[in-house]
Amino acid sequence: MTRWSGLTADEMRLLETTFWSAGGSRHGMAERLGFSRSKANGLIAGLVEQGLLAEAGLQASSGGRRAENLQLHDNLGVLIGVDIGATSLDVAVLRLDLGVLAQHTEAIDVRQGPGVVLARVRAVMRELLARAGATARKVLGIGIGVPGPVNFGIGQLVNPPLMPGWDSFSIRDYLREDYAAPVFVDNDVNLMALAELWRLKQSLDNFLVIKVGTGIGCGIVCHGEVYRGATGSAGDVGHICVDQSGPRCHCGNVGCVETMAAGPAITRMATEAAEAGQSVMLAECLHRQGKIDATDVGQASRAGDAAANAIIQTAGSLIGQMLASVVNFFNPSHVFIGGGITRIGPLFLAAVRQSVYQRSLALSTRHLEIQYTPLGAQGGVVGAGVLAMHETLKARGVAP
Repeated sequence: MTRWSGLTADEMRLLETTFWSAGGSRHGMAERLGFSRSKANGLIAGLVEQGLLAEAGLQASSGGRRAENLQLHDNLGVLIGVDIGATSLDVAVLRLDLGVLAQHTEAIDVRQGPGVVLARVRAVMRELLARAGATARKVLGIGIGVPGPVNFGIGQLVNPPLMPGWDSFSIRDYLREDYAAPVFVDNDVNLMALAELWRLKQSLDNFLVIKVGTGIGCGIVCHGEVYRGATGSAGDVGHICVDQSGPRCHCGNVGCVETMAAGPAITRMATEAAEAGQSVMLAECLHRQGKIDATDVGQASRAGDAAANAIIQTAGSLIGQMLASVVNFFNPSHVFIGGGITRIGPLFLAAVRQSVYQRSLALSTRHLEIQYTPLGAQGGVVGAGVLAMHETLKARGVAP
């Protein structure tokens, strides 16, 4: 693998900018970094000669001579992105431009504990590297997302409500047995926020990413950086109370939006509606499958089922109630919603929007855009790749 030693601060800044720009021309790099063209050309030529940058094809014409597109050289290595959800595992080997070389997704139960889950992660990583034609020595960095609060400095989970047995477990130490590459661990929603920041080429400075799945979390981008808070628990919005008379949450409090509007709550409401005879479609689904999930509720809603529509509107309204307070507090320009809930369809998004716009201050929502995340299910592994690359460069003394 290519060594980093001996590179100047300007050369490292150029590599970082190339990554976040998802490629770019020599002129574009010079402008973004505030370098003269001659300085940028000299730095780029040196990095190309060292095998750190590559000129990969021509950019689309804007009327003149088409510029070469710069990208990080494949010689630098590959990244591994791991997205551990409460009920799913997604692992990918990625190029440095975050293109997928090999990927695998499967169902898991994170409550089985770190020994079982991480043994499977390790096995899948080995399988994918073999499929991608790479080795452990070729891995430049590893990013891992988990569904719980993380002490980012040491890469350990801290009392994660959805992950019994994971408190203070060192995922980094576990993987160090197989990989010399640095391992970075963060909350899964923070990774989704990083993925959006990369997709947008850092063009938005203040936005939120809300993940609604088994739980509810929020990734915060403030002044162009993911904000983690003093101890890594920033964005744990799933435990904001939306009903003081509501059911008890697994965190010990009552009326948390997570226990009233996340995936399991939607499933619970749908099952109750089916058993009470309020929905023929949901009852048939329950009889046929033995269970109902959020996707089934979405399909029933799109077919015009009144009970399914009411469930989705209730969940969307409660999440919007929570989000309105967050919007008033933070004043983001955009809110991106991701997670398994996106499969439920447009009615959920409409209910969230209506609740936010009704409850938030006019100044906070005047230019606010609320939409599903364009990256969809890929947001987790893409964000893990961004984390791995950004923090690897940061460790080399380049990134802010």
